[in-house]
Amino acid sequence: MQWIEKLRALAADADFRQGARDMASPSLGLAAWGLVAGVTMVKGGLSIPQAMGMSLLVFAGSAQLSAVPLIAAGAPLWVLLATAFCVNLRFVIFSAQWRHYFGHLPRLQRLMTTYFAADLNFAYFVKRYPDAAPSAGQQRYFWGGVAVNWPMWQVCSFTGILLAERIPPHWGIGFAGVLALLGISYSLLTERTLWWVAVTAGAVSVATYSLPLKLNILCAIVAAGAVGWWLDARKAQQQRKARA
Repeated sequence: MQWIEKLRALAADADFRQGARDMASPSLGLAAWGLVAGVTMVKGGLSIPQAMGMSLLVFAGSAQLSAVPLIAAGAPLWVLLATAFCVNLRFVIFSAQWRHYFGHLPRLQRLMTTYFAADLNFAYFVKRYPDAAPSAGQQRYFWGGVAVNWPMWQVCSFTGILLAERIPPHWGIGFAGVLALLGISYSLLTERTLWWVAVTAGAVSVATYSLPLKLNILCAIVAAGAVGWWLDARKAQQQRKARA
């Protein structure tokens, strides 16, 4: 079959294989986080079919984990939507950057890219291609990372869903997931502005922990976003003054 030959050629491509190798390095952390997401969805009251559907449709672990407690608490729909939207605001920023690389592609292909795009895909991609312009090998590198990232997440998430009732609490899976997320987050803190944003988010989240319906997450996101915007605006102003 022709499509089988295309898959073989893609798997043998150097850029595709490099993308897969880069994404394999944090795979253990992703596996732990996917397992935690699967267990949390079932423990939070979702049925197995609902949890599996959410894992496939909402390919964003942070959004899943922020939405499940709200669903279990019977939070209003607007709170659920607002929280999920704010948690995923970073993908708006990512997409604005992806546009420089993939904006020329057909719409359907761009939509597929947005579904499979994740935090680590973005981090490794911009590290390999710092110049925001299309070039040869970029799409193959991206799909090489996806070939590791997406199946790893789904397999581990489904495992957590199916074994949620058999995994004892003393295993500390939740803590392992937190450590995995911290490791992933640390890898994204590549400049001083991002450190200030992360510190702000952590401080506000702890300070507002007593709020109901996990609203401390929403408060942390809003505060961190405001700090990031202010620091970027200040940096741009300083650069304009330096040029003047």
